[in-house]
Amino acid sequence: MRKIWLAAGATALVTTAALAQVAAPAPSAASPAPAPAGRISTLVRDYVAQDRTPGIVVAYARGDRAPTIAAAGRIASDPGAAAADADSLWRVYSMTKPITGMAAMILIEEGKLKLDQPVGDFIPGFKSMRVLIEPDKSLASRPATRPVTVRNLLTHTAGLGYTIITTGPLLKEYERLGINPAAVNLAMEKEARTARPATLKEFADRVATLPLIAEPGTKWSYSIGLDVLGRVIEVAAGMPFDTFVRTRIFDPLKMKSSFFTVPASETGRLATNYLWAGDNRMPIDPGRGSVFAEPPSFPYGGAGLVMSARDYDRFLHMLLNQGTLDGVRIMKPETVRLAMSNLLPPGVFFGGAPAGTGGGDAPKRGFGAGGSVYLESEPGGPGKGTYGWGGAAGTIAWVDPVNKVRATAMVNYFPGEKWPLRPEVTAAVYADLTR
Repeated sequence: MRKIWLAAGATALVTTAALAQVAAPAPSAASPAPAPAGRISTLVRDYVAQDRTPGIVVAYARGDRAPTIAAAGRIASDPGAAAADADSLWRVYSMTKPITGMAAMILIEEGKLKLDQPVGDFIPGFKSMRVLIEPDKSLASRPATRPVTVRNLLTHTAGLGYTIITTGPLLKEYERLGINPAAVNLAMEKEARTARPATLKEFADRVATLPLIAEPGTKWSYSIGLDVLGRVIEVAAGMPFDTFVRTRIFDPLKMKSSFFTVPASETGRLATNYLWAGDNRMPIDPGRGSVFAEPPSFPYGGAGLVMSARDYDRFLHMLLNQGTLDGVRIMKPETVRLAMSNLLPPGVFFGGAPAGTGGGDAPKRGFGAGGSVYLESEPGGPGKGTYGWGGAAGTIAWVDPVNKVRATAMVNYFPGEKWPLRPEVTAAVYADLTR
């Protein structure tokens, strides 16, 4: 088996037998508005011309304007595959996390959650957590001296692990209990479901039986915190997590191309996901026949969504407008500002994420509700307060309140850091908008 490092939230063991043949998607009826000549249009054209990806879409804008869509190539390498455009569907993996974070912030605004409320109020097993004494050596543990809170889940400071990060004996326990809230393809999904919990409740309850890698609120460590938060949300909201996200975010914002399960009628616009093995690019999950066309074990708040560039732009546009889009209010301005501020507990610092996810190298950053936050401006680039995150298959999105900029870039390949798309697209967006 071949271990693949997934940059922002999906984790997997890829075998040769799991590599599927790509079905040719139906042609897309939508056509992107042409982007003006500049660095972004050159970037997307070059990425396809250099065969770094079959297709790419970038949506970007300043202020309250409609997004400019720069697109090139097709959603798969197959002859006849649909052109990549604003409505093509992409696996956003950990770009799900900011959406889950904002769902929790809606409940905080409504008083159904509190930022520093113990998670044990919603998941009883979290009332008696334990902390590993020597994480790399054994499962020996001691009682935690403080509770895991909603803030900790939002900011990866709960002391939870992640199969892409965790090592030693605790990793074995995560694997044994199926604590792997991610999907890669149908062949691997069949194996994953032999151990993975069948419901979000069961998942969260199992997580609560495992020791923490650090005392809650003392260390930033990339984790399954946003997946556990999905269970907190559904308990606090009194409805399934995915239903809450759909009714409180997707439907009001008219985000009609955002799915935990892609309907059969829409798989023709779902991009193929690829695996780079050295200089060879191989299909691992075709659009037609994708694992994302089947219902997941439960909705994954950390890595479960498939979305279009147009839809993710609408989510960012709402945040840039401090909670409102097209006359529909999702959150109050003060809630959005809080969500996109540095929510890390005192004395805890964000030291960077695996493989540069969230935008690669950046100035000093903190962490907000499911995404990183710039604590200082980058000359000619993102301003202080810029909030966003990336996805395992190469995607990136951010919103910059200072410069009134929002941007989303969509590709689908593992590893997401195969090419320097994130820093390149960031630099290109600001260069074009400055012009």
